[in-house]
Amino acid sequence: MRAPSPPWTGRAGRWLARLRPRSPRSLRRAARLALAAAVAPWLLLAVVAALTPLPPELRATEDHAVSTVLYDRHGTVLRELRAGDGARARWLPLAEAGDRIQRALLAAEDRRFSLHPGVDPVAIARAVGQLAAERRVVSGASTITQQLARTLVPRPRTARGKLGEMALALRIEASLSKREILEQYLNRVAFGPGLRGVEAASRFYFDKPTADLSLAEAAALASMPRGPALYDPRRGTGPLERRRNRVLDRMLAAGLAGEAEVARARAEPIALAPRGSGLGAPHLVRAVLGGALDGGADPGAERPGAEPSRGRASAITLTIDRGLQREIEVLAQQTVRGLSDRDVGAAAVVVLENATGEILAYVGSHDIDDAAGLGHNDGVLALRQPGSALKPFVYELAMERLGFTAATVLPDVELSFPTPDGSYAPRNYDGRFHGPVRLRDALASSYNVPAVWTAAALGPERVLDRLRELGLRSLDGAPSRYGVAIALGDGEVRLLDLANAYATLARGGLYLPVRAVRAWTDAPPAARGVEEAPAAPREVSAPVEPPAARASSTPPAARVLDAARARVVVDILADDKARLASFGEGSALDLPFPVAAKTGTSKGFRDNIAVGFTPDVTVAVWVGNFDGSPMGGISGITGAGPLFRDAMLAAARVRPPRPFDPPDPDQLAEVEVCSLSGMRPTAACPHRRRELLPRGDAAAIAPCDMHEAVRVDRRNGLRAGACPEAAVEERVFERYDAELTAWARAAGRPVAPDEASPLCGALPGRDGASGAAAPGAPVRVAYPPDGARFVLDPSVNSLQAIRLRADVPPGVRRARFVLDGRPIEVGPPFALDWPLVAGAHRLRVEADGASAGEEIAFSVE
Repeated sequence: MRAPSPPWTGRAGRWLARLRPRSPRSLRRAARLALAAAVAPWLLLAVVAALTPLPPELRATEDHAVSTVLYDRHGTVLRELRAGDGARARWLPLAEAGDRIQRALLAAEDRRFSLHPGVDPVAIARAVGQLAAERRVVSGASTITQQLARTLVPRPRTARGKLGEMALALRIEASLSKREILEQYLNRVAFGPGLRGVEAASRFYFDKPTADLSLAEAAALASMPRGPALYDPRRGTGPLERRRNRVLDRMLAAGLAGEAEVARARAEPIALAPRGSGLGAPHLVRAVLGGALDGGADPGAERPGAEPSRGRASAITLTIDRGLQREIEVLAQQTVRGLSDRDVGAAAVVVLENATGEILAYVGSHDIDDAAGLGHNDGVLALRQPGSALKPFVYELAMERLGFTAATVLPDVELSFPTPDGSYAPRNYDGRFHGPVRLRDALASSYNVPAVWTAAALGPERVLDRLRELGLRSLDGAPSRYGVAIALGDGEVRLLDLANAYATLARGGLYLPVRAVRAWTDAPPAARGVEEAPAAPREVSAPVEPPAARASSTPPAARVLDAARARVVVDILADDKARLASFGEGSALDLPFPVAAKTGTSKGFRDNIAVGFTPDVTVAVWVGNFDGSPMGGISGITGAGPLFRDAMLAAARVRPPRPFDPPDPDQLAEVEVCSLSGMRPTAACPHRRRELLPRGDAAAIAPCDMHEAVRVDRRNGLRAGACPEAAVEERVFERYDAELTAWARAAGRPVAPDEASPLCGALPGRDGASGAAAPGAPVRVAYPPDGARFVLDPSVNSLQAIRLRADVPPGVRRARFVLDGRPIEVGPPFALDWPLVAGAHRLRVEADGASAGEEIAFSVE
């Protein structure tokens, strides 16, 4: 009979049997297995870490992708341009971060940072225990080094991904010191949406360097890496404040801050820095980064500031004055709003410092966000017609090359000039001709005809060469493309280049390239190629100290204009009295301090220009439409002029105005001239004035020949021959050359009579009855010019005609047009309206007692 089995047999018995004491050998083997099981994962992790390559970002020396921060000339932040990954970022060495952010970060993320090798076993055990007890994640176990690894090499949130992250953390710890790891973390981890690194976040949220943060602000920033979007204070400060207070409590518990310090920090509200308007000179920033400001410079010359314009800088100090920039931005907006009923849709302004060529203000459009007005266009760099704004340089060149002076008399009469497409007859803005005008009045009053006549005397090629020397290199066509109309701005230039040409005048003829960059700090390779942040950056109201930077060099000035003659042109442009005839009193160019200024209006009222300078600053203004549509009859003086005045007044608050330096007595002399002829006055000159002339020209000035004293019969005003002395009186008359004679007669000027009084005997040596010209005096065809070509318009039903005109000497009473061999008699003013007839034609002028002029040819198609 078998004995009964004990109750602990079976499965339960076998389990209980394992609890029976074993031999020491068995225990040692179990311990070794347990140790191996515990150590094996760490050995495996170490092997994986050894095989894991260090990220290239950590291997490269100073390879930090950063934003580009732009400052004004006083160190005020204008705007921040995001790095290539779209984030705002500034690299901050750990030594410059201050201790508050380091203490707060260690308390928030990794209190045992100095003790672990990159992975914290204690934190892992705690997190696992909390997960088992609470059945939910209570706390994380990632160290600062692991978070850096996750930032550099993102991995999936799986067990395998976590293992790779831990291996990389060990690899980082084996390669970098703790200080290097903390510096990398502070600069690479996200501290907010679009904010990489603590310095970018500190500047953006609190408008101060990281080292200047209070403990409360440092704790707030240290809270953000845990959830950059969750704790974004722009979405509300409540969650961030609660997280900040927990970080402060952890600092107290870890001995990283004292009780009083923590109490003060908990009581401090989260006060964000105000965000700026977002303007920040956007057109200038775009021009600098794109290198667009080099377009007007000499291609062979050094171009200061070109390096940062290619995105090679982490900090760029621009030349502009932010206060002046803001004021002119507002003025441009007000101008466009005020002229909207006159079809004005845009405005642009640039202000230069004359001594350096530096840009003090740059407003490319009234509003970059105005889509309807095409505000993204840059009116400072756009090619527009300058109108009459080129005239000062034409006249200065004539003073150098043709011996003109401010007193030289120029013709303002009906003239025509041949062109490849026919003839060109300039007209003045007021629709009238003013006869003989001194150069001073012609320039100050902006008469067109004298300017074109002067350009014709110089030749378009010489005029273009001079304009290009002044930096107007967009005028790159052949001289025939512009012709003599170049004097009226028949070509396109940049407002910036035009402003610098006037600044050259202000400098006495010395040319300097325009400068937009004062200094810059080189960025490391990864920072190059920055892009502008689409969101408006935060701006600061108080100056900050920009980083140490390299200064932009200034090339030596190059002489382009003669100093003495440039000073004469400045004197004319600053002469309020000389422009009264065209602009009247109280115009936009009349300022409470001396200003040399000029306006311009392009064909069809498409562009308004006003540009001028004081001894210290030059202001140039454009008003118009970016799509080229015409304005409603707005001229330079009524459109751009008021904005020019306001901008100049604003600039005067930055650079207090002063008088122009007096003319150099060794170069210039003030002499008395005849008001009509501009020559040395004689006893016959009734009016005189003072004029500024180069000393050499003043010494060579000839006596006036436009006034003559003539004996006339007081009874009828005709020339007195053998009249009784009682019937004779001497009167002063004006004398004109052939080019001006017709105008003088039509204008009723006091021209000496040609005929002798019939009440007296004949004039000595003169046939008073015949009225013949002096023997050999020439006559010529004044219009049309030789080689002119006219085209009949088939859409016009009315008579199409031209006016034939002749220049004849004094004394001629009758003349003949000989057209295709057929004579046509004419008298004063020696003009004839002739209906156009298709074909080739030949024309000359004849007059009794005068030598015939040359025959000219013209055609009608």
